[in-house]
Amino acid sequence: MLHELVRPLLEPAFTVGGTPTSWGEVLGFGTGVLTVWLVVRQHIANWGVGIVNVVILGLIFLDSGLYADASLQIVYVVLGLYGWWTWLYGGEGRTVRLVQRTAAAEWAGIAVGVVAATALMTWVLVEFTESTVPFWDALTTALSLAATYGQCRKLVESWILWITVDLIYVPLYAYKGLYLTGALYVIFLALCVAGLRAWRRDLTVRAAALPAAA
Repeated sequence: MLHELVRPLLEPAFTVGGTPTSWGEVLGFGTGVLTVWLVVRQHIANWGVGIVNVVILGLIFLDSGLYADASLQIVYVVLGLYGWWTWLYGGEGRTVRLVQRTAAAEWAGIAVGVVAATALMTWVLVEFTESTVPFWDALTTALSLAATYGQCRKLVESWILWITVDLIYVPLYAYKGLYLTGALYVIFLALCVAGLRAWRRDLTVRAAALPAAA
């Protein structure tokens, strides 16, 4: 059943350097770029497009043996629904959530969570899967979850986490022969830098407006 569902996505669309690029990668590329661009602009539609993107990529990762990344996409769907609700109603007084900075205690919690999750998932991948990159698969999974949590809460520093993840993902996907997906993450990296600048600018503009409002 799963194989029949995945097979059309795995059909080659074109070949890069002798390695076929699947239609799933092409669709993941397009929806992924659109998702991050919408996040940079703080557009609520990013969550719907993002859910479509992670479902497609999850099927590709499963076929490529990136088991933690494949499992991560299921969590992303849940977080996508949570982020959608939070951006609409998660602000003070049930208003639209605004961009904010990460508190020191929250940073500490994120760091502990990333270390613990990386250690646990590395062990699981080594013991129960044939993953050829257990540590890097686990680390990027843990960092991605932390970055998505920050994105749900509109934390400016979530972009720093995404930038870190992208710097690891690019060579990892190239190693796995997912060249188009690796190229996608190069674009993600540029968009994340733009997102960091845009959200910081939003904070600066709001801070400058407060004295005037007072």
